[in-house]
Amino acid sequence: MALWAGLALAPQAHAGPVQDRVKASGTVRVCIWPDYYGITFRSPRTDQLVGIDIDLSAEFAKHLGVKLEYVESSFAKLIENLQNDRCDVAMHAVGITPQRQQALRFSLPYLQSDIYGITTRSNRTIRSWDDIDKPGVRVAVQAGTFMEPVMSGALKQATLVVIRPPKTREDELEAGRVDVFMTDYPYSRRLLDNADWARLVSPSRPFHPLPYAYAVKPGDEGWLQQLNDFVTRIKQDGRLEAAAKRNGLSEIVVRR
Repeated sequence: MALWAGLALAPQAHAGPVQDRVKASGTVRVCIWPDYYGITFRSPRTDQLVGIDIDLSAEFAKHLGVKLEYVESSFAKLIENLQNDRCDVAMHAVGITPQRQQALRFSLPYLQSDIYGITTRSNRTIRSWDDIDKPGVRVAVQAGTFMEPVMSGALKQATLVVIRPPKTREDELEAGRVDVFMTDYPYSRRLLDNADWARLVSPSRPFHPLPYAYAVKPGDEGWLQQLNDFVTRIKQDGRLEAAAKRNGLSEIVVRR
């Protein structure tokens, strides 16, 4: 009974297949993207996972009274990994996009970020946001991120370059093969905190602010309700605010 005490927090939710599996195994499997700075990042220096959703996934496991197991994923594999039951929930600040809503279900949002550009300090082509969508400019996005469809629809003159592993946006930018890459607030902090060559290009007005949440596959409303109960509680008791502050993300917290 104590092992699954968290389920008693939502008596109106009926147990479903994910809840049953988590209860039977005593483990919740959490998909993360280990290259997401400030969110679920594997430090190259210590090889340890750090970030707001490393902190909060541990709290979620405690909330349920089960053990925590990480499954390394990515935005490109997000839908596949959830639908194929490789993990029970994705906890790596998943942007709520119309495309993803067709395949997944989302918790209440807990962060929200706009899109930002990263270029080099020496780049003379990109001086401001208005320089991005111009002829001859090459704009990079990470495959599978929400920036890919957004920038595909927004760019009218510039060329979109979709970066897939093993290539990285940083390497393509430093090599001069792209002029700027688009990212969100958390990932921009990685470059600004660690790369002296990086320069932030902020939108002059709100461009495409997007709420971030946790994602599950459809078909288990009880499991989704457990996530919503958890998100509501960490907003109310200060755990979300504290985790955001520890990871430099207080500016993008959704507090209600």
